[in-house]
Amino acid sequence: MRLLVVDDEPAAVNFLRRGLSEEGFAVDVATDAARAKAAVEAQRYDLIVLDVMLPGEDGFALCRQWRAAGVQTPILFLTARDDVADRVRGLRLGGDDYLVKPFAFAELVARVHALLRRGAAAPAAEIAIGDLVIQPARRRVTRGGEPIALTARELQLLEYLARRPGEVVSRAELYEHVWEAGEGPDSNVVDVYVRYLRNKLGRSPDLIRTVRGGGYVLEAPPAASAARAQPQGGGRR
Repeated sequence: MRLLVVDDEPAAVNFLRRGLSEEGFAVDVATDAARAKAAVEAQRYDLIVLDVMLPGEDGFALCRQWRAAGVQTPILFLTARDDVADRVRGLRLGGDDYLVKPFAFAELVARVHALLRRGAAAPAAEIAIGDLVIQPARRRVTRGGEPIALTARELQLLEYLARRPGEVVSRAELYEHVWEAGEGPDSNVVDVYVRYLRNKLGRSPDLIRTVRGGGYVLEAPPAASAARAQPQGGGRR
């Protein structure tokens, strides 16, 4: 899941980026309205954490413009302004939640997950590919009913592939959507993590197929697909 943090305070930005990354999110940062607009135009985000007090246009103006343009990404306002009138204004302009600084990081994470569950970009409760079952909100993965322990990054990579079953996803796209912007790119980091996934998911049969020159595709093996397609209770006529 990719989040955009819009805040101009370096200490707050570093705190949010580090904390949210440790929670398994890919985090982009914009320090003013212009950068925030450019980021939203270039990238689809699952949630925006938006400070109200920004240089130039404030967070309220940004929220109003995004909603007018049809952007439905959940927005969580973060601000030191705790007046009831400000909270009401933010919600009426299209914000989804409002958290006053200073705040407990655990509460921020809980609110982020709550917005993702009910927001326009909320993850599916369960994704099934053959005998592989992914429950994103619970961070739970099983295959053949057996639980599989994955790191946050491995789960992000698997979920991204699983949301596009049978579709070839390029290495560049996987890197862009799963790894945090600004990280030092490693030429084979995607390949390395796919290998980790294959080893943990099991290769009998392998659910992740390499497409030379294209990328990777996650799909149920033919035998599993055929078995699921068989009619139930088919007796003789």
